[in-house]
Amino acid sequence: MKKQLTPAEQLAKAQVPKEEQPYQLPKGWQWVRLGGLTQIIGGGTPSSKNDAYYEGGTIPWIRPADLSGYQDKYIERGERSITELGLAKSSARLLPADTVLLSTRAPIGYVAIAANEVTTNQGFKSFLPSSLYEPSYLYWYLKGNKDMLERHASGTTFLELSAKRASEIMMPLPPMEEQQRIVQRIESLFAKLDAAEVRLNAVAASFAPRKDALLHQAFTGELLHKQLQETMPMDDILADVRIGPFGSALHKQDYHEGGIPVINPKHIVALQIKPEAKVSISATKADELSAYKLQENDIIMGRRGEMGRCAPVGEYETGWLCGTGSMILRLKDGYDAKFYAQIISSQTCKQYLEMHAVGSTMKNLNERIVRGIPIPKFSPSEQRAIVAQLDHLLSREHQAAVAVTRARTELRRLRAAILARAFRGEL
Repeated sequence: MKKQLTPAEQLAKAQVPKEEQPYQLPKGWQWVRLGGLTQIIGGGTPSSKNDAYYEGGTIPWIRPADLSGYQDKYIERGERSITELGLAKSSARLLPADTVLLSTRAPIGYVAIAANEVTTNQGFKSFLPSSLYEPSYLYWYLKGNKDMLERHASGTTFLELSAKRASEIMMPLPPMEEQQRIVQRIESLFAKLDAAEVRLNAVAASFAPRKDALLHQAFTGELLHKQLQETMPMDDILADVRIGPFGSALHKQDYHEGGIPVINPKHIVALQIKPEAKVSISATKADELSAYKLQENDIIMGRRGEMGRCAPVGEYETGWLCGTGSMILRLKDGYDAKFYAQIISSQTCKQYLEMHAVGSTMKNLNERIVRGIPIPKFSPSEQRAIVAQLDHLLSREHQAAVAVTRARTELRRLRAAILARAFRGEL
């Protein structure tokens, strides 16, 4: 019979030789290998061909997919459960509460603590509770070291962290009281960062409604402090409408990287044209399709997918090609493409397009629908004034959005820094 080691003997066995230690630790801390601290358990999947392994099952069965987007530290169950028979007829093991669950393939690095008895599939390596470490301490250590976990993994088709390699992972281990203090400090700081993130998310969620409100004010004339008197059909300001060339005009071999950009709906983002280097054609081929070349003060508009997706064409985009899923709206003299692109992007025009789009599998716009879009009637000077106001107001919104993105990045950096300092004894 194998002799049961005392905690002190187990800790001594888990210690990492000094020459292998990554960095010096505070007094009283030790470098240990996880396999020396506790038993590491794999999981299993009962055969899906036998309904008796799943139907009516009450034993929680966790898969990596159950932790995708999961934010809580503890987990009680996943989407599916298994039966006693399924547990007996598979390599799944019943794990006690406080077991630390680590996904070790597809992907590596999801972590949770079992709130009660659970089982897992083979996508996990689970660390049984031990008197030598606080489960939350190991949880946060693994959460903060995804890169290190991946470095320990191997595989050609996909990376996987084996039980043997998981057992070799080194961890700085302070005394139990210090572990508990570190966990409390991490969670206190993270609670403040979570509250800040909630506020940032609320600000970010307000951008789209505010933009819609601004475009509505442009449509109705509120930005000019006047009441809109009348609308007119888009047809009144259009010199021409051209739907991009269909598939027979462009073949796979016509595309190459770094040529004349071909603009499809996915390249029209937030009233801007964002081409793709690989979705381009030669100048010779573009000349063959010259009828579909963009000109300054055109509006390029997606005719399928998201309704109202459009952008004004400036001098820089002149000569680019309208793709199959897009259409060119060529305006008459005196009408500003930037202004009317913003109008088409308004909620009022989007609703009109969604109501009139045709097709069952995928909604499409045709020339008749676009020519019928009701648009506000403004003089050229009024168009310019509204564009100037929108540019100013939307620029402020953009700056705020950039600030939110930077703040979110800073929050991620702070979380990583907190965890890094915690496990060096610097928190």
